[in-house]
Amino acid sequence: MKQPIPSINWRKITESKLFFPIAALVIILLFDLIFIPNFFNITFQQGHLYGSLVDILRNSMPVIALSIGMTLVIATGGIDLSVGAIMAIVSSVAALLINPFITGTSLAGIQNDPNFSNSPFWLVILIPLIVSIVCGLWNGWLVAYARVQPMVATLILMISGRGIAQLITNSQKIQIFYKPFVYIGHGWLILPFSFYIVVVLFVIAWLISRRTSIGLFIESVGVNARSSLFSGINEKKVKLFAYIFCGFCAGVAGIIDTSNISTSDASSLGLNMELDAILAVVIGGTMMLGGRYSLMASAIGGLVMQAVTTTMYAVGVSANSLLAVKGVVVIFLILLYSQQVKDLMRKLTRQRTPKEMKL
Repeated sequence: MKQPIPSINWRKITESKLFFPIAALVIILLFDLIFIPNFFNITFQQGHLYGSLVDILRNSMPVIALSIGMTLVIATGGIDLSVGAIMAIVSSVAALLINPFITGTSLAGIQNDPNFSNSPFWLVILIPLIVSIVCGLWNGWLVAYARVQPMVATLILMISGRGIAQLITNSQKIQIFYKPFVYIGHGWLILPFSFYIVVVLFVIAWLISRRTSIGLFIESVGVNARSSLFSGINEKKVKLFAYIFCGFCAGVAGIIDTSNISTSDASSLGLNMELDAILAVVIGGTMMLGGRYSLMASAIGGLVMQAVTTTMYAVGVSANSLLAVKGVVVIFLILLYSQQVKDLMRKLTRQRTPKEMKL
């Protein structure tokens, strides 16, 4: 007797948080396949992969790093508008540790040496990350303990942070030649080295949020902070942790982005990146009011944002017009996640009973 072939549960698939971000990514890639010649060509040269798809992966790493931290913040019902400014601060601190010529330090003849750094490599990484954690701590304290609205609290650092970054570098662009630091953004192990860094960051976030009670606490606070408090959950500490971790993720993104361009430019580095990170989280299905979230869906959302950017540049859209295109993406997402679309998907994927099938 033949075993019955199990039917595909389309309703379960479409209700997964991964469905819409994967669908959005597939739609963009199908557009690239049809309208952009050789977009999917990948070659292997000098020990690593080349191609537009690899460029999407490489250039999306800062956005994905930001989206990981932003997911936890938005899941608590908050938002962090300062991550781009934190990236600029981290970039300035790292550049100053490597090449402090603006402080009057005499580095004549060696400041352009790729093997020279004024500070040990581990300090060049550690101190900027500590600074990013302090920035996250500041945001978390304002939101959790001073009871300032998240948008207002993080707007303070968003505005002042870029000014702080320019004060650190005296409003000068610092070019970075230090080879170990440059390797973070330009190094390859078949795939970009920054990819492995973000994978480690993702695994850390996943272990914290899915293998400890912190993830459940974050969702609980996002759904109903008052009820969580009555259940014995310390709402303030949960929110503080979320903002601290988001600041840390912004620090990682800042180091990767600085290494990518090999320059610290406080006026432009990380500019508008907070918008990309928020959009990536929204594409991943995390509601702005807080609650359930998916780190993987947010990471795919980061790939979607970079795929949109790469595609628009490939078809000749200027950098100034790119924000308008992202605005269209926002409108599309609002419609895609509307209740009407969800009801339609449930209706289309509703499992028929044997009686209904006979009729």
